[in-house]
Order: sequence, then structure tokens, then C-alpha cells
Amino acid sequence: MSRSYAWVVFTLSFGLLLSDYMSRQVLNAVFPMLKADWLLSDARLGSLSGVVALMVGLLTFPLSLLADRWGRVRSLVIAAAMWSLATLGCAVAASYGQMFTGRLLVGIGEAAYGSVGIAVVLSVFPPALRATLSGAFIAGGAFGSVLGISLGGAVAEAYGWRWAFGVMGVLGLVLAGVYAVVVTEKRLAPRTEAAEDGAAGTGERLRVLLPRLFSSVSVVSAYIGSGLQLFVAGALIAWLPSYFDRYYGMPTAKAGATAGLFALVIGVGMIAGGFASDRFSRRDPILTWSVAICCSVGSLVLLTAAFRLPAGPAQLLVLALGALLCAGTAGPGAAMVANLTPAAIAATAFATLTLAQSLLGLAPGPAVTGMLADRFGLLGALRLVPLVALAATAAFLVGRRWYARDLRRLTAPVVPVEPRAAGVVS
Repeated sequence: MSRSYAWVVFTLSFGLLLSDYMSRQVLNAVFPMLKADWLLSDARLGSLSGVVALMVGLLTFPLSLLADRWGRVRSLVIAAAMWSLATLGCAVAASYGQMFTGRLLVGIGEAAYGSVGIAVVLSVFPPALRATLSGAFIAGGAFGSVLGISLGGAVAEAYGWRWAFGVMGVLGLVLAGVYAVVVTEKRLAPRTEAAEDGAAGTGERLRVLLPRLFSSVSVVSAYIGSGLQLFVAGALIAWLPSYFDRYYGMPTAKAGATAGLFALVIGVGMIAGGFASDRFSRRDPILTWSVAICCSVGSLVLLTAAFRLPAGPAQLLVLALGALLCAGTAGPGAAMVANLTPAAIAATAFATLTLAQSLLGLAPGPAVTGMLADRFGLLGALRLVPLVALAATAAFLVGRRWYARDLRRLTAPVVPVEPRAAGVVS
């Protein structure tokens, strides 16, 4: 495969990831409008955001396993078409129930995209770039959130919130069509086979490899730590537009644009975390865990301080620094999982990571914050959110302690033992 085509695959996959998160996060930009139009509580608003991540968490594993066997490119195109059509459905929703159904279908469509998309990207690049590419690809979620929140807010203020959903749905359908034409299984197959060490991808092969998804303390710690840390990032992305609307008195478009800048900072932090992980791990692989731990602890300290400060420039500066670190664990976490699981089940391994990130972080983050906001106010809820980083740090510390031993054990060659045939005399 040519280097130029590999970057084309990355660009188009990244573009679809942008569409994925634009469709997911446009809702957060119009929270104030929906709250006023339908008289919704913060808990209900949070559920509209959290149900997408919940569906991603519940379905990412089975759908990614299906994609490993059925065809990753075909699966990605179908998924993109589904979430785009569901987003168009949200544009014509007439009640909370209909909007909830539309958002649920968006989550089903998006369920396997992150894990399968990153597996496609990593299959066409050398292993030395894993953390950097993983961080950059996962950061597409933050950049898509930037576009979804800022563009969605601007469109909603100018034409109404329904048009914001409509624009995101049409864009997703166009990108899905381009991806289907340019990226094909046939062109990806040679490198994929090499990456899988000649594995044919049969059901028997997968049954042998799947238990290795949870075969070590360190890989389980990577799943848990990455998931818990994204609780913080998910809550910020979902609720910062409303925070700026309520506590800074910003109109919808300005609140969305300001929150979009913070989502951009979160995305930059993802890339920086992956880059730092790749750079430091060349000297000692265990430093990947150290990068994750530093990001987790740093976000805890900075975000706790930010939401204790009064509204103003000082708060925004400290909040930006905390946002920079709050998702910097994404790249290191993906690299840990890639190093500790077989390439033949790459999509399924990243699906497991996505499962943890969704069920532990992205799904409960917005929903739990909304429930806390109904009781303590939005500011009070955001003051509690950074405490989740304590649990994430603990998980990374456990993984760091076991990583070297687990990596040696899992990369050791496995010698199959063939049972002696019955009735055969040696």
C-alpha cells in the first residue's frame, strides 16, 4: 500500500469520526433551546446526551466483532449512513420521547465506528506510530465536538435548533458516500493480512484469541482507567455550553462557540498525550503509564481549582489547562490496549476499550452531571465531576505496576499442544 493512500484512509476515517461526534454533540449546543421549548429538567437533557454513549457502550463489542468477520469498510459505511439518518430524524422530533428515540438510533449507528475506524487506521501504518495516531484519531471526537457545538449553536441561533440537526445529518450522508467509493476492503486487505500475521480471520481463530482481551491485570486497568477519565471530559463537553449560558450570560451561538474552543483544547490534549507517550516510551515502555497518570492527576487539581474560582478570565485560564489534560490519557490508553492484545482482533480490542469508555465515562458523565445539577445546581455538579479522576489514577497505577510482566507474558510465543490420538500406540 502506498503511503499516500494510507493517509487518504486516515483522512476519510477522521472525517467520518468528525461527523460522528458532530451528530452526537450538536445536541449540547441547543440544550438551552430544548429546555425552554419542552420545559425539560437537566436530568432529562443529560439523558438525551448520555443515551448515545450508552448505546455505544452496549453495542460496540458485538458490532465490532461482527465487523472483524464481515468487513470493516462495509460496516463503517452502514454505520455512518445510520447515524446520519437518525440525526435527520432528530430534526423533525416533536417531543422528548421522539427525540430520545432518535438519539438512541444515533447511538446504535455510532456504536462500532470508533473501534473499527481506529483498527482500519492502525492497520495501514507502522506500530511505532500507534499512540500518536490513536491520540490523533480519538481527538477527532473532540474536534467533531467543536464543530458540532459551535456550528450547531450558530445554525440554531440563526435558523432554529431543527436546522442544526439537519445540517449534521446531510453532511454525514455525503461523507459516507465518499468513503464507500474511495476506501475498499480489497485495497486494505494486503496490509491487514500482514498485520495479522497471516491470520485468515476465521471463527476458530477468533475463539482462540478473544480470551486475551482480558488476560492481564494491566490491560483491564487500561480499560478501566481510560473509561473513568473520560467521565470528566464527557461531562465538560456536554455541559460547558449550558454553563456559559447560565453563569456568563452568553447567547446560544456565543456559548456554543466558547464551549467549542474548550472542546478543541480537549482534542489538542488527546494528541499531545499520544505524542508524549510515543516519545517517552521509546526509552522505557512503562512511561506510557506515567503520561496517563500525570494527565489524570493534573486534570483533577486544575479542574477542581477552576470551578472554585469566580467567573472571569482567571477561571477560564485554569479551566482551559484542566481541559487540556482531562483526556490526555486517550492516546496512551489506546497504545496500551494495542500492545497487550493480538492484531487479529484489533477492532474487537478497541471495541472493548470503547465499551469501558462509554459505560464508565461518556454515558454516565453527562447524565450523572445533569442529575447532580438538578440537586446542587450546575456549578455544584461540575465541582464534583473532577473527583472521578482519583479512581482513574488508581487504575493506571495498578496497570503500571503489572505492565512489564504482563507484556512479557503475553508476547511470549504460544506452543500448541496436540492431544494424542486415542488408541495409538507409540
